[in-house]
Parts: sequence; C-alpha cells; structure tokens
Amino acid sequence: MANEPKAGKAAPEKPTIAAAPVEKAAKAVATVAEPAQDLAGKTIEESGTRTRTAMEKNMEQATRTADGFYKATEEAMEFGRGNFEAMTKATQTYVSGLQELSKQAFAAMQALNEQAVQNARAMAAVKSLKEAADLQSTFAKAQLEKSMTEATKLSEAAFKLAEQSAAPVAARMTLAMERMTRPAALV
Repeated sequence: MANEPKAGKAAPEKPTIAAAPVEKAAKAVATVAEPAQDLAGKTIEESGTRTRTAMEKNMEQATRTADGFYKATEEAMEFGRGNFEAMTKATQTYVSGLQELSKQAFAAMQALNEQAVQNARAMAAVKSLKEAADLQSTFAKAQLEKSMTEATKLSEAAFKLAEQSAAPVAARMTLAMERMTRPAALV
C-alpha cells in the first residue's frame, strides 16, 4: 500500500481561468477580427473590380485589334479584286487591239499583193527591156514606200496598243505604291 494515496493529502486541482479575462480576450479578438474581415472583404472586392476592369480593357483592345484585322483583310481583298479587274481589262484591250492590228496588217498585205498583181500585168505588156527595167524600178520604189508607210502605221498602232493595255496595270501599280508609302493606321 505504498502506492496508495494518503488520505490526508488531496490531489492537486487544475488551475481555473477566470471568466472575465476570457470574455475580454474574446472581445479583443472580435474587435480585431471584425475590421480584418472588413478589410479582407474590401480587398477582395477591389481586387475583383480591378480584375474586371483589366478584363474589360483587354477585351476592348482585342475587339479593336480584331476589327483592324478585319478591315485590313477587307481592304486587301478589295485591292486584289481591283488588280484582277485591271488585269482583265488590260487583257481585253490587248486582245481586241491585236485583232485590230491583224486586220490592218492583213489589209496592208492585201494592198501590196494587189499592187504586185498590177505590176505583173504591166510588166507583161512591156515592149522593151529598158521599159521593163524602168517599170520594175518604179514598182519597187512604190512597193518599198508603201511597205514603209504601212510598217510605220502598224508600229504606231502597236505602240498605242501597248500603252492602252498597260494603262490599267500601271494605274494599279501607282495605287499600290501610294498605299505602301502611306503610313499604316494604328489600331
């Protein structure tokens, strides 16, 4: 019985905390916690507002950028359409001009052939070698002059055709150069 507690001695009691200091501590924590909660709420609200504002600005910028790309794409498509129309017009002008040049060349060759037939008939009617030589010299000179005149006309018509058929393409090139030298519009 050595291990038995002695009857005269009481077991030590746990110390008790007075109720008043606990209430004061609870009030102090509540006093600190309330402003902290308000501060946290305000911080979260401000953070949300800033995030929403930043998102709105980013969306606005993205919309402006997309609109700029859309506009640039439309302009590029319109410019390409204009180029296609210019090439079509240049080709039509060239083909119709070639047809006209062909008609003129054919008419010139036909006139030269008719002149050659008349010269041959005249040669058939000559009575002397001197008369034939003089007549041949006159015919050759006339043929050469006529050939040179027709060649000059055809060259001038071909040059004019080249200018006319190149004009639409040249106008598009001028427009392209103007657009390239113009400063780009910033979004």
